[in-house]
Amino acid sequence: MSDQLTLAAETRDKAGKGASRALRRDGRVPAVIYGGKEEPTTIHVEERALVKLLGTGHFSNSIVMVDVGGKSVRTLPKDVAFHPVSSRPLHVDFLRLGKNAKVDVAVPVVFVNEAASPGLKRGGVLNVVRHELELVCEADKIPDQIEIDVTGKDVGDSIHISHVSLPAGSESAITDRDFTIATLVAPSALKKSEGADANADEADEVPATEQNAED
Repeated sequence: MSDQLTLAAETRDKAGKGASRALRRDGRVPAVIYGGKEEPTTIHVEERALVKLLGTGHFSNSIVMVDVGGKSVRTLPKDVAFHPVSSRPLHVDFLRLGKNAKVDVAVPVVFVNEAASPGLKRGGVLNVVRHELELVCEADKIPDQIEIDVTGKDVGDSIHISHVSLPAGSESAITDRDFTIATLVAPSALKKSEGADANADEADEVPATEQNAED
């Protein structure tokens, strides 16, 4: 599970574009905490502190304890708006988490034991269809990543969600189909070689009389 993060915040007295621009000029980022059957709380956070958390690489999948006026609020980041040119964070949405809350998150996929895959050892290529899995997790058990073992996988094999052992407290958000996560395909050179072999095999199967007739 990702480490719990902390972020200091102050409440916002004013809303609107003008007030938000003024905050950004002072190195602050407007934000809001919503959910948990409570009224939204408008806040602002220090830009440098936020950028530091964004740089961890797992900000969106981490519990963030937002300290507002001495009170810590348990949250999950739900959306970060960035400036289209400078990429500076412009606004952040935090989801307030209650006790025993479950959350929808996108968790990155990592493939392991590639050396034990016959298909990859022959030069095959892992064609990744989904780089992240949409999971429903217990808020305090969000995994950093999902490891998928490719031991024994050969060219032509596919990996579906049913092949993946999810950690305790997590389940797939997509339940209506056994979707594909990755396939093991042959590189073009290997495909051509196999195609040539197949053609040769077909020629061998043609009776000699037919071959002579074709000649």
